[in-house]
Amino acid sequence: MKQIILSTYTFLLLGNIHFASADIDSDSEILLNWAENNYSQYFSNHQVTQKIDPWIFRFYPDTGIYAGVNRNDNNVYVLGGPWADSPTLIDTLPNLMVLANSGNNSIPSCDTATAPAGLVYTQSGNVINVTTNGKCISLPTNNNLCQVPQQAAATGISVLTNYEVLSSEFKGFKIDIPGIPNPFESYANNFSKSKHCTINIPAEGANLTINSDVCYDMTAQFGDQYENIPGITITPPITLATKSTAINQSVPDCFATDAESIYDAFAKELWIKKDGAFVKQ
Repeated sequence: MKQIILSTYTFLLLGNIHFASADIDSDSEILLNWAENNYSQYFSNHQVTQKIDPWIFRFYPDTGIYAGVNRNDNNVYVLGGPWADSPTLIDTLPNLMVLANSGNNSIPSCDTATAPAGLVYTQSGNVINVTTNGKCISLPTNNNLCQVPQQAAATGISVLTNYEVLSSEFKGFKIDIPGIPNPFESYANNFSKSKHCTINIPAEGANLTINSDVCYDMTAQFGDQYENIPGITITPPITLATKSTAINQSVPDCFATDAESIYDAFAKELWIKKDGAFVKQ
């Protein structure tokens, strides 16, 4: 396994690629989550990150393996299992972050493969944080920042997700026409509160809290439509910054909840509530 990992990363070393990291703790979370998702035979079951200076690490009791980052040299090491009793250097944290971020699949309970570029995911225990780090990125096609991964088998676990926007701020767009609603306010109201239920969710997704602090650039969606209209002032870029939280709660039956939609992560089936009843799509 050591040889496989080392050979995989050789192109990074030869290319002398460097990835700037301002937060070792955050990068360590992303990398360890990525390792769990891609090498589950060694890093099985999500574990809580521990800190004993200078180490940031996780221990996997099923395999007896430690994986972590040394703050002093900013390198990544593994210990135990096939790596025996001495810390084995894998690579530098910046180099491995290039690979982890290129896959964009660093959270076991979230399928982030199609997440827009610029979203950064970290996880600590049952809390996932999603951020754009103060930058504004292209508006995504939906507001689900933690899409459930497709499941190869039925898990029997159902979860109701309560999504709520805690705050929102619009910039770059001002409307002073009586009787004409602000389209951004309508957008925010549509997503301010919603409920979705998921059948056959992975065990890691139960009882999660997903917090987000993101900013979206909406210039392409709204700028051209309202240019040169009296009473509307546009000062690009048009942005929407929001803070939200989504709380997962295990439930016995999605169809007995007040969810607005239901998705089966194993059968790939979707239901939307219409006129008080769930209609299969």
